[in-house]
Amino acid sequence: MRATDTEFLGRLLDYQNILYVCHRNADPDAIGSAFTLAEAIGGTIGIVDECNRVASNLIEKLDIPVVMCPDPKDFDLTVVVDTSTRGQLNDIKFENYCLIDHHATTALLDDAKFFIHEESTSTVEIIFRMLNRAGIPISEKMGLAMITGIITDTGHLKHANAGTFKTLSDIMIQSNVDYFDALELMAATPQDVSIRIAMLKAAMRCKLERVDERLIATTYVSSYGGAAASMLTNIGADVAFVGSVKDDKSVRVSSRAKRDMISAGINLGKMMEEVGERYNGTGGGHSGAAGIDAECSLEEIMAYCTDCVKKVIENTTGSPCECKSISMADPDEIEES
Repeated sequence: MRATDTEFLGRLLDYQNILYVCHRNADPDAIGSAFTLAEAIGGTIGIVDECNRVASNLIEKLDIPVVMCPDPKDFDLTVVVDTSTRGQLNDIKFENYCLIDHHATTALLDDAKFFIHEESTSTVEIIFRMLNRAGIPISEKMGLAMITGIITDTGHLKHANAGTFKTLSDIMIQSNVDYFDALELMAATPQDVSIRIAMLKAAMRCKLERVDERLIATTYVSSYGGAAASMLTNIGADVAFVGSVKDDKSVRVSSRAKRDMISAGINLGKMMEEVGERYNGTGGGHSGAAGIDAECSLEEIMAYCTDCVKKVIENTTGSPCECKSISMADPDEIEES
């Protein structure tokens, strides 16, 4: 059942023992969402495997209590935050659950007892609005968690809109948290050497497809796929796909797209959901940042994703595009291209 802000909050208050569960590799939006709800209503924050670096730093700085690999059977209700598929929760078994999520698509609505699902730049924005309408005060810790969630989920505000900035301002005023506080927390997050190695490997292995004036980058790493995809768009790619092969031989692909590609019609969240259905997997996310887990060869799914982007570009131009593969190993070819 789709719920309004008032209905969602009212139904949560009917339960005594609540689990707020975050997706794997939980980011500050997921942790901030779970922490804010737990502070406002009460309950336990659960992590299915690990957190990313900034989220881990947020947990440490705010001294947020979390439970690793929780069993939903130990709780009266599971609140799934910032998550669009069961695969993102490592397929943990839960039945009595509700959902609050901001991704373009989600596969968790049908079985949810009640839910709020709407596109926004972060889940914490929806939660802030809900608490604000109910007159629930926002503490400094809640404010810092939400501000960090907004900054990171919008790519340091690159994907923010007018509503994002208004919400950010309202949180700062109500919680008495400076914007600098969140920036300082993120700046203090150590850059592990393994991440730097992964970024360099991703760049070295990168393959480029030039479609008219657009560049589609594909590469592979064993970890940090999302960070690698963001890195490739930051240094010149218009769309990037980064693949990895998991221990069970299934594959994971992370993708990123620049804003002008989104304006041209690229919606990676919907694209990855459709690709997931094609390859017996699960996918989804935002228009400019999405991912997929599937069971096929990495080469096949990366090629298919690239073809999907090419079709969107051709539909935009209204005519066949000139496509050319660029070898990153040949400096002369890069220069001539």
